[in-house]
Amino acid sequence: EILKSVYDILEIKNFKKDEVIIREGETGSLFYILYSGQVLITRGTPAGDIIALATLNSEQNIFFGEMAIITNDQRSATVTANTNCSTLTISGEKFSKLCDKYPVLGYRIYSVLARRLAKTLRETNNDKAILYEALCNEIEIGV
Repeated sequence: EILKSVYDILEIKNFKKDEVIIREGETGSLFYILYSGQVLITRGTPAGDIIALATLNSEQNIFFGEMAIITNDQRSATVTANTNCSTLTISGEKFSKLCDKYPVLGYRIYSVLARRLAKTLRETNNDKAILYEALCNEIEIGV
């Protein structure tokens, strides 16, 4: 019964190579599971440059856009199809209703999302510390 309920809220969305799936700065309400293909994740810098963050394959059990099921904030990165891709999508509204109906399932999914967000936060903090140290070293060398 639970699996059928999950299946019922999933929608298949296909994307052609080089098609933007999620655009940084836009508001979105869909959470994506990469079913087949490969995506490129990029982000803009304050200077206007675009940096590649990751290239991900469906074999890696990848999902993205997960913040859409938690909050309706702007997307933090752009996700582009590197190859033709198929995704399974869930809207935040449908996910919320599913969690109301099956709270244990909702708890488990939110637990996975919380672990992923915590990992991302740790990595971001580590990156900031490395950049801060590099900046301090450059300032010392330049003085």
